[in-house]
Amino acid sequence: MKSHYPYYLANKAHQPNKDLEITDKYSDEIATRVALADRRAIHEAIGAAVDATEPMRKLPPYERQKILNHCVARFQERQGELALALCIEAGKPIKDSRGEVTRLMDTFRIAAEESVRIDGDLLNLEISERTRGYRGMVKRVPIGPCSFISPFNFPLNLAAHKIAPAIAAGCPFVLKPASRTPVGALLIGEILAETGLPRGAFSILPCQRDGADLFTTDDRLKLLSFTGSPAVGWKLKSLAGKKKVILELGGNAACIIDEDAELEDAVDRLITGAFYQSGQSCISVQRIFIHTSVYEIFRSKLITQTKALKMGDPKAEDTFIGPVISTVEGARLKDWIDSAVAAGAKILCGGGCQGAMVEATLLEDVPQDQPICAQEAFGPVAVLSKFTDFNDAIRQVNASVFGLQAGVFTQNIQRALRAWDELVVGGVVINDVPSWRVDNMPYGGVKDSGLGREGIRYAIEDMTEPRLLVIREPIP
Repeated sequence: MKSHYPYYLANKAHQPNKDLEITDKYSDEIATRVALADRRAIHEAIGAAVDATEPMRKLPPYERQKILNHCVARFQERQGELALALCIEAGKPIKDSRGEVTRLMDTFRIAAEESVRIDGDLLNLEISERTRGYRGMVKRVPIGPCSFISPFNFPLNLAAHKIAPAIAAGCPFVLKPASRTPVGALLIGEILAETGLPRGAFSILPCQRDGADLFTTDDRLKLLSFTGSPAVGWKLKSLAGKKKVILELGGNAACIIDEDAELEDAVDRLITGAFYQSGQSCISVQRIFIHTSVYEIFRSKLITQTKALKMGDPKAEDTFIGPVISTVEGARLKDWIDSAVAAGAKILCGGGCQGAMVEATLLEDVPQDQPICAQEAFGPVAVLSKFTDFNDAIRQVNASVFGLQAGVFTQNIQRALRAWDELVVGGVVINDVPSWRVDNMPYGGVKDSGLGREGIRYAIEDMTEPRLLVIREPIP
């Protein structure tokens, strides 16, 4: 990594005197420093985005596509650099880091495709004698300057899910990356600065609390898209004023293992779903409901594979479990595990923590009101429970304040469809884990898990507004 990274204000790199130290999440040593934006810079960036509203609106779709395709090509050329930066600043195992770079390229590629097919509608207005001779057409127009706040766990791809559709839709934007993992977003900014985007079309500004409220409260911004914790997200919504708000918040995703499930396959997928990138995903498998007829054998297989996972330096090719984002988060997870045990839970494997390194942990007999069940763990911990009736399993999944995604392993099509009908979540995944996501699908939740949907086409809908044209043809 470089020793310093600038921020981007109105498409240009700036390196003020004040900076922010970024640590290697495994060694806890300072890895690099990034420029830190103050309130004045944020205010200037929003003004530049306002000035760029018309130039971005008038940028032809094929030009937007060209810019997005340029980014894809440059990401391809720099994928090793991007993956290593991600591995260092987020502590994400290097194989997973490479996977996120692949998804970054996918997300921009999808946006490039969608940029030239933002279509409208032809309306039949002649619904009665009164409307004879009237025709209607609807097109979608950019909403205007957007504000984005991205999280630490997917610093590249979750920033991309805001940046790429904004460019495709023709919206200028200001982005605040997570202060613990800003380098990925700044590398995206470095590549965007190579393009012909109008001045002010983008600003990427790491910042601390001083001035950060402007991303939410400034009335010149027409949309706020936030990905992060529910507590912060709902507070920001209350402060956002008249602007549209999109929230992708947390979850405690559940997975149902029915009596006819393919157990070997389900165990393999759950290992990934629960422990991929140390469980630091909004859709990480946290609650596992297993039919009593297969509970013992499934539990045994899951424990064996969980114990085999290697924990260590994320730069090592065979590391599966790296550090969580901080020692503070490690201590929180350890406290939640200990609290569950004190309340009667049993540790099946794992349970240990040293600094930011939390062992892959499986628990059973956990009271449902314990934080490790009821809240978002955001770490490598999963809870096993039994069920005998499929409808009861659905009720248990729904007994949560969250509703992001759920997984169901079953060979019964009626039960699969019932799960789709009855699970109060944003998405149901059959015969795979709720952690599964493709970047063109509608992704988002209900209840405390958020508002709106990501996925390029769906994000473009939020970043554009319908504009109606009515034409009257006089009738002789």
